[in-house]
Amino acid sequence: MLRRGFQVAVILGHHGTLPGATHLLPRFNPASAFGSSTESLVSRFCQEMTKGKNYALPNASWGPDMLSLYHEFLEKTKTSGWVRVPSFRSNRDHIQGFKLPLDLSANSDKSDWRLFTRCIEREGQGYEYVIFFQPSEKKSICLFQPGPYLEGVPGFVHGGSLAALIDETFSKTAYLSGEGLLTVNFNIRFKNLIPLGSLAVLNVNVEKIEDQKMYLSCVTQSRDQQTVYAKASGTFLQMHLEKDSSRQ
Repeated sequence: MLRRGFQVAVILGHHGTLPGATHLLPRFNPASAFGSSTESLVSRFCQEMTKGKNYALPNASWGPDMLSLYHEFLEKTKTSGWVRVPSFRSNRDHIQGFKLPLDLSANSDKSDWRLFTRCIEREGQGYEYVIFFQPSEKKSICLFQPGPYLEGVPGFVHGGSLAALIDETFSKTAYLSGEGLLTVNFNIRFKNLIPLGSLAVLNVNVEKIEDQKMYLSCVTQSRDQQTVYAKASGTFLQMHLEKDSSRQ
């Protein structure tokens, strides 16, 4: 897998679709899109919940490097316009009061939905990460400390688990930067292995926005920037979330 690029088209959230069945992208309505500023999107998406766990907060498993860089960026939220993005068990918690386009709605009586990168409940065993977003520059930093349940080569991170977190950081950055909602293209090239328990820093930028699509890039590297672990790019489709009148 190392030093080889791969492409994958990812369509999110189609629970209940039969395996192998074709699921078309929802129709895009330009008249209803792009109605929210970056500031309003951040205000809507980054609300703190009074109930439920915020996984973006430090816990006992975080190492010294993770904690120190976390506090550096926490200071930047006070002085440089950065925003700490809360992280809950499901994206459903982020969009309460709003609804997805009809073609993305999933009907189910299940209540234990989990965001893939938050599916390991035990602290320190899987994904430990926090995302900070810079609204004016449309960029994000994700601090990532991988646990032993993400192992690929013995002692190192599985490439697929890193790709999943890059896609997740892309998705949060794309949405907050202009309602980028669905991954339509994702590319990654692995450069070096990430040791389990170490700190990796994901640097994500919105490169351009055109034709209702957002183009993002990511460089994953060590804290000292001396080792590049992976480079990735992705394309997101912009879509507008409307208020859910049934919950008002």
